[in-house]
Amino acid sequence: MTTTLFKDFQFEAAHHLPHVPEGHKCGRLHGHSFLVRIEITGEVDAYTGWVMDFAELKAAFKPILDRLDHYYLNDIPGLENPTSEVLAQWIWQQLKPELPLLSAVLVKETCTAGCTYRG
Repeated sequence: MTTTLFKDFQFEAAHHLPHVPEGHKCGRLHGHSFLVRIEITGEVDAYTGWVMDFAELKAAFKPILDRLDHYYLNDIPGLENPTSEVLAQWIWQQLKPELPLLSAVLVKETCTAGCTYRG
């Protein structure tokens, strides 16, 4: 049985978008309460009954979360233009080597706006 498992994480960070038209509100320094959903897809182990232990998923994402939480995203290499799309892809690139079953990274920057990256 193939199943998709997910775990949500939250972090606070500031950024600005350097490539928006002059006067655009996102060109100014501002912050978000980001939500990141990490999804993995794989076969359910017949013995354990799960695809992966949630604790393993949390441990794999922790170093990335620690790099993002309460930081200015524009200062992080690879996030000089930290749109939700760029952030989702950046997280994927950081996490995929540690989490081969990674199938999607969702980033929400507000309660109603975000994106999903599937590699």
